[in-house]
Amino acid sequence: PRDFNRDVKLTEQEGCDVIFYPDSEEVYPKNYLTYVEVEKITEVMCGASRPIHFRGVTTIVTKLFNIVKPHVAVFGQKDAQQAIVIKRMAADLNFDIEIIVAPIVREQDGLAMSSRNTYLTPNQRKQALALSQSLKAAEQKISAGEKNVAVIKNLIKNKIEEKPEAKIDYIEIVDPEALEFQTEIKKDVLIALAVKFGKVRLIDNIIVKI
Repeated sequence: PRDFNRDVKLTEQEGCDVIFYPDSEEVYPKNYLTYVEVEKITEVMCGASRPIHFRGVTTIVTKLFNIVKPHVAVFGQKDAQQAIVIKRMAADLNFDIEIIVAPIVREQDGLAMSSRNTYLTPNQRKQALALSQSLKAAEQKISAGEKNVAVIKNLIKNKIEEKPEAKIDYIEIVDPEALEFQTEIKKDVLIALAVKFGKVRLIDNIIVKI
């Protein structure tokens, strides 16, 4: 087998950029049996409909951390649950790595950037704006004094269901670290959505500060 620490592709640019690019057979050799699992916070939201998804995420990220040995790792806020799971895993397993969560990057009209956006039809692309718009409306409602989670979720639901091709996977308002479901907004919360437009499943979220 190749040496992961030396097996890199080098590009001749200013300085020296290093790309880590192993084959899947090297990462997961024959008869692979070992996985890394984070409990509880992987069982809700995206984990409820994709039960082994996060086991794959935490396993491959653990392998990446062990092979590359980075000092810093950056994960996007758009995949909020994934970032929270990775932070929990890094803390629980004593990885000497700083986990940074980068803010969501949005298109000019507010849609969270994603490679999946390219699969939307022009009409679905317009409808998908309901995600960021409903999150913003929820934030404004909370800022105006609304604390009832059911009211906020219903507001989001109604705005999304106005779009004919929207099919809601989930709307959740949770603690931004433990991902525990909230019934009343007394502290900072993560509002997270997953919605399908045709075959394209999009996620978005916002952290509302109290």
